[in-house]
Amino acid sequence: MSKRIYVGNLPFNLTLEKLKELFSEFGAIKEATIVTNKFSGRSKGFGFVEFEDDAAAEASVSAMNNKNVEGREIVVKEAMPFDPDKPRKRFERREFSDGERRGPRRPREKSEDSYSEEEF
Repeated sequence: MSKRIYVGNLPFNLTLEKLKELFSEFGAIKEATIVTNKFSGRSKGFGFVEFEDDAAAEASVSAMNNKNVEGREIVVKEAMPFDPDKPRKRFERREFSDGERRGPRRPREKSEDSYSEEEF
């Protein structure tokens, strides 16, 4: 059975071939991907490696976690499946020390100083 691992904090210039090279010493790789921005094509700094053998995946997690790759300490752990029912973190408005709540801008009220289209 195959096991998928998450690889995070990757250098943005790391190629797919280099990622496969880093993890191939632990066993046969079934699939490797680096997640990229769909518009710019730039790496988002994380990816996934799927091993054909569970033991190889576990060995790579223990050996590669917090290892320095091109100046960055990568994070390697077992990938968890995406759960669409899991509640997402909501960002609430913050209150500041002056007691004022700052959030999205509200439309401004018209003042006497504002110009209308009729005046032009």
